[in-house]
Amino acid sequence: MSTDTPDASADDAPTRAELAARVDELEDALSEATADDDGKKMSIIATKGTLDMAYPPLILASTAAAFGYEVTVFHTFWGLDILHEEHSKNLKLSSVGNPNMPVPNAIAALPGMDRVTTSMMEKKIDDNDTATIEELLETSLDMGVEFQACQMTIELMDYDEDDFFDGVTTGVGAATAIQDMAEADIQLLV
Repeated sequence: MSTDTPDASADDAPTRAELAARVDELEDALSEATADDDGKKMSIIATKGTLDMAYPPLILASTAAAFGYEVTVFHTFWGLDILHEEHSKNLKLSSVGNPNMPVPNAIAALPGMDRVTTSMMEKKIDDNDTATIEELLETSLDMGVEFQACQMTIELMDYDEDDFFDGVTTGVGAATAIQDMAEADIQLLV
């Protein structure tokens, strides 16, 4: 059974060059159509600046970036300390009210206990060869993660924009963060 139609002549068939040109044209059109939507987007809001709460947004951001997500992390209030070069080196682990602490709250509330539990956690991080906050930030920045520092919080905490790690975007407001979340496939509040 022939697929040729009786009305079509051999002279009307496209040449190889014409077919190749048409394929190129279609590939270009497809490329342009998908250029605006070439990946998924994740938006994370980081609001806490304790040692144990600094890791989740950084690990999630770097992992998502490794999987090809466009990632933005908006840091506000105490979460801003994660991006602050000096403060990020001194993040503490709160003993009181932390249900996973191996000590009761009455003991956790004693003076110096936060320092003890922070030292224990820092030792555990070091012993397990876990990346530091600075290493995770640098890795994430190298992978294209955009870290944003809330302008209102910068002013509220009387920080200087030069206090933050190189590559951190400053001067970002809530409206920008909301727009970013609205466009994201995944939105997380940490």
